[in-house]
Amino acid sequence: MTDNKTITTRIDALRSAMKQHGIDAYIIYSDDGHLGEYTPERWKGREWISGFDGSAGKVIVTANKAGLWTDSRYFLQATEQLEGSPIKLYKEEVAGFPTMEEFLTQELTPGQVVGLDGTCASQSTIDALRKKLTAFELRLNTEYDLLDEVWSNRPAIPNNPFRYQPVEYSGESTRERIERLRKEFAKNGANATILVTLDEVCWAFNIRGNDVECNPVGVAYGVITSNEAVLFTFEEKVPNNVRQELEDNGVTIQSYNEVVRFIEKLTPQDRLFVDRNKINGKLYDAIPKNTPIIEGTSIVTMQKSYKNDTERACVRKAMHVDGVALTRFFKWLEEALAKGKTYTEYEIEGILSSFRAKSPDYIGDSFSTIAGYNGHGAIVHYHATPEGSYTIKNDGVLLLDSGAQYKYGTTDITRTISLGEKNPNPELIEDYTLVLKGHITLAMAKFPEGTRGNQLDILARKALWDRGWSFGHGTGHGVGVALNVHEGPQNFRTDNNPTPMAVNTFTSNEPGIYRANKWGIRIENLVFTIEKETTEFGKFLGFETVTLCYMDNRLVKKELLTEAEIEWYNNYQETVYRELSPSLNEEEAQWLRNKTKAI
Repeated sequence: MTDNKTITTRIDALRSAMKQHGIDAYIIYSDDGHLGEYTPERWKGREWISGFDGSAGKVIVTANKAGLWTDSRYFLQATEQLEGSPIKLYKEEVAGFPTMEEFLTQELTPGQVVGLDGTCASQSTIDALRKKLTAFELRLNTEYDLLDEVWSNRPAIPNNPFRYQPVEYSGESTRERIERLRKEFAKNGANATILVTLDEVCWAFNIRGNDVECNPVGVAYGVITSNEAVLFTFEEKVPNNVRQELEDNGVTIQSYNEVVRFIEKLTPQDRLFVDRNKINGKLYDAIPKNTPIIEGTSIVTMQKSYKNDTERACVRKAMHVDGVALTRFFKWLEEALAKGKTYTEYEIEGILSSFRAKSPDYIGDSFSTIAGYNGHGAIVHYHATPEGSYTIKNDGVLLLDSGAQYKYGTTDITRTISLGEKNPNPELIEDYTLVLKGHITLAMAKFPEGTRGNQLDILARKALWDRGWSFGHGTGHGVGVALNVHEGPQNFRTDNNPTPMAVNTFTSNEPGIYRANKWGIRIENLVFTIEKETTEFGKFLGFETVTLCYMDNRLVKKELLTEAEIEWYNNYQETVYRELSPSLNEEEAQWLRNKTKAI
């Protein structure tokens, strides 16, 4: 953790740079030049300036104040990491705390200037902020990356080499994928687009990288027009075999820094499809005024969300391999604790990764494992450190949220398990069962085609809402295939998302409940959206759960479940045993058999 004296020194340096450029308040977002949730070290400016290392948050620095805005997932973490620093925590969507925009309009006076690096903010973010500031006669300057002036040892842009993702995993060649995108552009009256986010670039060009922790992506931009497909990256990132594959599929490679000049040369004949959420301010400003812009949800993101037959088969393979590793891990943990051994949360994270790493197809974790023992489980995005870890004993409850990247697929799973031979706390069992009810209710949902995720989100929350309880995070996010563990556009959340659930999209189902200083409970599986039936009232969709890992029978209060929910639960447990047991030895299979008995 960065010490408070260092944080103060960095803020003072930033204030000096602000003064030199006539900027009265400066915003540092979590995004990088590719608008990623997870960023290379070079763009972790918000963490550098504040010491807060959660994945979401914004810092504002004025001449005499500094604040961090983040959501409920990180309130506890941010409180701990900001303690004693000159940065105040502002809790998003909590009464009594001003929004970022309200803070700016309260602290500044007409004519003053708000600055931010336009490379690290989406155009939609810039548009919304400028509109609010203009109403108070405040100006917005997106020209300067002030961190580059004050961050003396700032890491360079990573230049790890790309690798080519073969058709046996992607299901289509790069040329086929680009042609599919061109046809989709044409349906919308467009013939070109700019690819900014790294997962879009890697998906469209069938490449993978190692520039971002836990995400198999590499730094690059892309532009696809009616007659060109260009990858903008660094020369050393493209090995000869990857270059040959790309060129054979009609892709040309140009320097990373040439992307702005390429965009500036677009013509009125280039009808550019733009998703303002998926393009940064610097690239948007480079678009010529006479180039027609057609706006909508990113066509690349939409097409990426529809998993083809090969991708779905690869997902199932990844789920099987991951399920075997998890079974062996949980068996090992139970037996080790029963022998009186203890491990810290931090140690458990590494041990779990070692079980997954026994697969030759394992690349790495898909995000930083959350191993929350007892009260630490209540910190939604808890990350254990060697110094602050709890020691896990043969008693209590463990929340384990983890995932892996395999060559052909990505996994994300959360299990909450009771430890030891003591009967679990009755309150814990009730909490767990109500979370389980929500998980099952969403998993069993059947709904008309065109239904959105926010319309289904209530299904995962109702059992908790009926008690006056809730949880402060989304119920589910899209998941990539050998790509980012978080992707869109579909999700399950309370806030409105216009994107409907569609056949062959891949999403998490993860309701939870969190009791401060007691425990956290979350149950997460991944689901495919599938077609269920067509009636006189139209097509109805539903979900197929594909994650394979047992759930803890000891934490289930059967009386709180309906007959349909019990049937789903028992069928799921039986499926886990049936699918995984052939890959286990006799002792492991028997252990799993005991864990998956019908309730």
